[in-house]
This record gives sequence, structure tokens and C-alpha cells, in this order.
Amino acid sequence: MTFESFESVMYSDTPVPDIFFSEYLPSMKSEYVKVYIFMLFLKKHNKNIAFEDMSKKLGLGFNVLKDALLHLESIGVINREGEDIILMDLKQKEINKIYRLKTTSTPQEVAVSCERNKKRNQIISAINNTFFQGVMSSSWYRDIDSWFDKYNFDEDVMYALFRHCYDHNALTKSYICKVADNWQSKAVKNSFDLDRYSLEQQRFRKIKLNIVKKLKLGRNLTQYEDEYVEKWVVQFNYDFAIIEIALKKTTGKTNPNFRYIDAIISEWNKNDLRTKDEIMFYEKQRSKRTASKSTSFKKAVTYNDFEHKHDDSVYLDNYYSDLKD
Repeated sequence: MTFESFESVMYSDTPVPDIFFSEYLPSMKSEYVKVYIFMLFLKKHNKNIAFEDMSKKLGLGFNVLKDALLHLESIGVINREGEDIILMDLKQKEINKIYRLKTTSTPQEVAVSCERNKKRNQIISAINNTFFQGVMSSSWYRDIDSWFDKYNFDEDVMYALFRHCYDHNALTKSYICKVADNWQSKAVKNSFDLDRYSLEQQRFRKIKLNIVKKLKLGRNLTQYEDEYVEKWVVQFNYDFAIIEIALKKTTGKTNPNFRYIDAIISEWNKNDLRTKDEIMFYEKQRSKRTASKSTSFKKAVTYNDFEHKHDDSVYLDNYYSDLKD
């Protein structure tokens, strides 16, 4: 005995899994969404259609349709076998990602793991409610869990990471990883490390603004100029009062570059000069040595029985000339 049912298209519905809206739709082009939903409709009614006909039906160019199918296949929403298209079960796909085989652990390891997971779950729940209005997709749960292991952040640092990215209107996984990589490179693990880094960054930004102002650049520093300033401030631990001494040496120079300034400051650091007085004394002694060499050179150099004259200021100005260009 065979039972058949007839359902008019006018009164039927095509279900779309919620996981599609939370996990795939936000980063998908509108044309690709259009293709996916139409394929769900065809699947529900067991319809066959040629690619050319689908292209015409959806009002999409054939190349656009081809790109859509390639994208949907690349993210695992469909699977293609020749001319056949298989729509994947997105719910089962997510379950397979979440499922992990359990291994045997000691009672002590279980206790530590439970306590750790309890704290993590609390922070992840707070992140979900604060930054995702309580509808964070399952992939975020997996990624946050992996970021805990990768970066070894404490729970409050992980929350601060999301707060930072949210405040900068860049709550994307790529940007979060970029910030996390930077924090890890600065040895940030707990709230004390983060406070130290934040104060360091405030000092760094203030000095950058002062440098731009003093040099009258009229623009922000480039990435490479930023790296120079970060070396002076973070690595050498010089404050602006000392950096300004080097900036003054660019007076009268056209388009002073940071390689020239860096050569001066790096020399101070190499000679372990830490205070303004030490640097001023060092520069005074260096000027005397340079002037002495200049005088000796003027006496030695002649041309056609005439003394070849050299201005001492030229020697002082060109002390770092090989690094200026």
C-alpha cells in the first residue's frame, strides 16, 4: 500500500536551518545566499534543473552561479559529485565539529579541568550576552576555547580582548586574532600584564603625538616609523625629553627621516646613556672630537698649493650622513 501526499507550492514552506543564518550568512554574498535558498527549495520538492536553467531562473550570470557553487562547496555547505549537488546537513556538520572523543584522566586532572572549564564557560557566556546579544554561533565557542589554549590568556584578559575589538567596531575573527597575537608578543597573560601593557601603550601614543607635533609632519606615522618609536620607548625605555634631543638635530634638514634619528638614539643606548645630562655631556664631547678631527684634516689637505678649506659645521652636520639617506 502506497501513501502519497499532494502539497501545493503556494501553501508549503522551505525550512532553512538557523545555523545557516548565524554561521554562514553574515559573510556570504547576497547572490550566493540566493542560490543556496533556491537549492533548498529544489531539494524539498525533488526537482531537477540544469545549470543554464537555474542561471536564467535566478537572473544570475552563469559565471556568478558558478562562483556561488564553488564558494558554497568551499565552506562545506554543499558537495558536488559530477553534475549532482548534495546539500549538507548543517546541523550534523556542527555536531561533528563539537564532538570530541573523551580520554581517561586522573581525578586531579578532572578536578582542574572542571574548574577551568567552569571559569571559561562563565566568560564565554558573558561574551555571548554582551557582544552577541545571546545568539553567538557554535563556531565562536570552539574558537574561543582554542584561543584560551593558544594564547594562554586568563579569563578576564579574554573578555578584555572582545571588549577591545567591539569598541573598535572590528568584532571579526581575523581582527581578534591579530590583536591577540600582538598581546601575546607583549607577554600579556593576566590582568596585571594587560594593565602594564595598556600604560605602556598610552605612553607610546603620547610620545608619538609629540613627535608628529615637533616635526610638524601633518600626518600620522607610518608603520615603519611606528616601529622606530616603539624601539625607542619600549625597548630603550627613553622618554620624550631624551627623544626630543635627537629631534632637534634634524633642525635645518629637509625631510628628516627616522633612520637618521634612530642612528642617533641607538648610539646613545649602545653607550648606556640613560639620562638627559649624560647624553648632553656625551654630545658635547663628541662635538669636540669631531671639531678636532676637522681642524687636523684642514691642515693636511691642500690643492694647487692652496689650503682646501672646510667648514666645521659641515662635519658636524654630516656625522650621521651615511645613515640619513
